[in-house]
Amino acid sequence: MDTPGLTTDETGQVHCIWRTAAAEYPRYHDHEWGVPVADDIQLYEKICLEGFQAGMAWITILRKRERFRLAFEGFDFRKVAMYGEGDIERLMQDSGIVRNRAKIVSTINNARRACELVDETGSLARWLWGFEPSDEERPAVVDMAYWSGNPTSAASVRLSKALKKRGWTYVGPTTLYALMQAMGMVNDHLEGCVCRLRVEALRSRFRRP
Repeated sequence: MDTPGLTTDETGQVHCIWRTAAAEYPRYHDHEWGVPVADDIQLYEKICLEGFQAGMAWITILRKRERFRLAFEGFDFRKVAMYGEGDIERLMQDSGIVRNRAKIVSTINNARRACELVDETGSLARWLWGFEPSDEERPAVVDMAYWSGNPTSAASVRLSKALKKRGWTYVGPTTLYALMQAMGMVNDHLEGCVCRLRVEALRSRFRRP
């Protein structure tokens, strides 16, 4: 019998069970989720997509990701920062993305805030990774009990407050904990998942910006 939260595939490998929830998930789970990221544009994209996810299922966003990338010029935040009302209307007519005006406006606002942060500190990645939680803040075991009871963390609360102070929007603690999971700032593959050790090895070799 599978351990709660885990499942065994046809090759005998054990994975987090959410990997089986949609056809798009195996690739995302195995090769992207939890892998540490230090590229500013990739990180801005992840922040934006996590913001678009608010109130929605992640699979909806994942399925639309390529269209989002096209609509927002590869999430080059210096380009997005220049968007005006005409771009907002263009995006509101794009059925391939989530047509939520507040979230679109937030994406443009956050691009401008990203430009300010990079101009001030030199790197969005360096600034974000400064909020990586200490080992003492992390659970001894990442299991279903931890998953079900922790949609946020002390570190995500700190990061949320810091970004909001800088004028970022759609950056609540739950959204930012999801960002931390996605960008590899924390490794939340369950104990027993074959990807947990793989991600931990990548994190140990990862050079923090």
